[in-house]
Amino acid sequence: MPAWTLFGLLKGKATTAWPGRDAAGSEEYSGQDGLLGMPRFAPQHCGDGCRMCADACPTDAISVKNDSKGAERLSVDYGRCVVCQLCIEACPKGVARASSDWAFGARNRNDLQFLVGPGGVAGGEKKPTEPRDGFRRSLHIRHVDAGSCNGCESELQALNNPFYNLHRFGVFFTPSPRFADLLLVTGSVTYAMREPLLRTYEAMAEPRWVMACGACAVCGGIAEGGYACGHGLEGVLPVDLYLPGCPPNPAAIIEAVLMFLDRTRQRVKGGRLVE
Repeated sequence: MPAWTLFGLLKGKATTAWPGRDAAGSEEYSGQDGLLGMPRFAPQHCGDGCRMCADACPTDAISVKNDSKGAERLSVDYGRCVVCQLCIEACPKGVARASSDWAFGARNRNDLQFLVGPGGVAGGEKKPTEPRDGFRRSLHIRHVDAGSCNGCESELQALNNPFYNLHRFGVFFTPSPRFADLLLVTGSVTYAMREPLLRTYEAMAEPRWVMACGACAVCGGIAEGGYACGHGLEGVLPVDLYLPGCPPNPAAIIEAVLMFLDRTRQRVKGGRLVE
């Protein structure tokens, strides 16, 4: 018996039980220890006229806007966040804090917007739920790299390793768009990749859906508006599932897909994780 086979047998089952629950009803271990996620903000403690976090943000994910009364309000678009943590380093009052928040999959783009106004935190309007009854237990995904740096691809590769084992959910990647239900797009959608991407989408049978995976696909990311691309999938294809991050970790990808299949709930509302 090869040594690696014996080692595997002695090691036991490697696949995580997450996202299940243990006998006590608590969530199983997700394996995301030490992960730096999206930053959290407490804008009520911001100093008057302070814009240091907004000035440090390389993707304009943070901005300061005036409300109807002329008061400045902090606005954070997590769809643009590349999790660089520069806002945390720049903030002099600790208003921006590090967190391990990673489950930011959303059906509505507005749910990634953190806005604080006179009425409190405002989320987006709820997007009408489309029928996906035939896809609750099996889903085939066609992935298109539309100009990625390969960071997202590295995380996608991890989905099929023994720890995450994506196939246990009945979710598979397919090489042909004709067998695909969901088009998963990574990268900032460069002008060179726009035509192949559109042809892939047109080759998919109805019903078909589109997932923007990573900040580049959501809005263009760090390369937005450059000489080679526009604003990600915006204005190119209708997006049904948004997952920001740079790159989103494998657990976030799994959670977003399961949320899309109505097998788990959406955890981000109005730019905040809700329990």
